[in-house]
Amino acid sequence: DLTENPLTAVPRASFRGFTHLQSLAVPPALECPGGSDAWQDVTVDRSSRLCQGQRNPCNSSEQLAWPCPENSVCAPDGPGLVQCLCGGPFHGYRCLREGTFPMLLFGGILGTATVSLSLLLWGTQRRKAKSP
Repeated sequence: DLTENPLTAVPRASFRGFTHLQSLAVPPALECPGGSDAWQDVTVDRSSRLCQGQRNPCNSSEQLAWPCPENSVCAPDGPGLVQCLCGGPFHGYRCLREGTFPMLLFGGILGTATVSLSLLLWGTQRRKAKSP
């Protein structure tokens, strides 16, 4: 129930991840998060706007406003929000890379860079340390 909050607008991503939200009351001047199409029933009275029954935008018969890439599946991510999850062996930006994520290569490069930078900083700052 957000009716007593002095909200002037609800940021679009405020309810990201709220996939099981089924009832929400907002001040009557505000729209329901995701718009009226994201809810099965929107009721307005004097003190509140009641949004009930969050719809799954992935199961919509209308054309999706958020097309997922070919190698991904649609998953709801809150009122009127979706996320595209890479399927099968695909990963990366827009699920265009096939295979597994190169964890060993990534970890090796990150570890080498971290150790090198640490040794460089230790070597340059060691002479500034006070001796007992």
